[in-house]
Amino acid sequence: MKFIIPLLLASISVNAFAGNARFVLEPNPSIGSMQLFKTSDLCTVAKNSNAYINSHSSGNDTDPVAVHQGEVLPEDVTLERVQNTLDFICKTYVSDVRTKQKSRLQDAEFLKQNFDFYRWYPDTATALNISKKSTNAAKNRLLTGIPDNQLFITKYYTKLLKASPVKTAEFNQALFALPFDEQGLTAEQAELQKRTLTRFKYTRQEVIEGKISELNLAKPLVWISEDGLHDVLLQGTGVLEVEGKTRYFNVHRNNGISYDYSIGKTEQARYWYFAEVPSVMGYGKTLESKIAVKPQVTFAGNMQDLGLGKLIMINYSLNGQSVSQMGILADTGGAFDDNRFQLDFLVDSYYGWSDYHQANKHLPDYANTWIMLLKE
Repeated sequence: MKFIIPLLLASISVNAFAGNARFVLEPNPSIGSMQLFKTSDLCTVAKNSNAYINSHSSGNDTDPVAVHQGEVLPEDVTLERVQNTLDFICKTYVSDVRTKQKSRLQDAEFLKQNFDFYRWYPDTATALNISKKSTNAAKNRLLTGIPDNQLFITKYYTKLLKASPVKTAEFNQALFALPFDEQGLTAEQAELQKRTLTRFKYTRQEVIEGKISELNLAKPLVWISEDGLHDVLLQGTGVLEVEGKTRYFNVHRNNGISYDYSIGKTEQARYWYFAEVPSVMGYGKTLESKIAVKPQVTFAGNMQDLGLGKLIMINYSLNGQSVSQMGILADTGGAFDDNRFQLDFLVDSYYGWSDYHQANKHLPDYANTWIMLLKE
């Protein structure tokens, strides 16, 4: 595949480089019609993201990983504009509800009148380098197939699983809480003691073989199947049915081993310890500060490069028609380290591949992508 940097039109006024990724102001984007989504959910994620920014932008609890204007974006993309954009989403939603009019956030012309659109051209060079190391044929095909002008759009979901409060023949793998020797330690304190702590000693395969259970090193929160464990470790959240009740479990801290993009999920040595949470959660510096997110309006991506709370639009062809969807960057994961070619779209909760695929087979692998900011 050739990696050709497109010629820029005279109307394009801003260009930012991040490796081979580029973000270009596009004055009149072709976005087609808006796909239906719950504008109330978009407002909820916007409000939660803005609250996180406000509480982690100053004082003793700053979060430089996520709370910034975007390390790779044009200079006129400021944190203030990001927050104004999030505020505008909710103000528009509330106003439309009060006046009982159709949501203007579903109106493509309204969006173009009120927002600047920064077209995201992907870092295909890095994707190609990763594909050369991959042993997964499907992943290799998707990475080498990324167009020069479209982002790789993957889909993620919260895993619906049956579970048991006790170990059984079927449910023989635990979601473990933080090991006992780390209880009460902050992440920073634990990092200073990592040479002696249980969490950093074992790979995923060793935990599955029973190291934690045999030595009674951590509390099992709930028991699931081995296949289910791999899925929950990949997705980051489990929506579990336990004795007729729905419970939510979210990754808490991992064993310090990086995610390897070139291998499959069962081969990963990375392992996460979990915590029970009240709902599906996205990004957060700590478990307690994680952002509550909603399906169909949430993206996961490279938080360190892009910064939390970016409003994102993807555009693709559906049944021969140009359609677009919006969501907010409110989640991340190990797969996005040094990754400027991909976004992950939170779709919903599913038991497995078949129901997930049936519900989302219309979604594309690649899409035109913009970061949107309220016009100044």
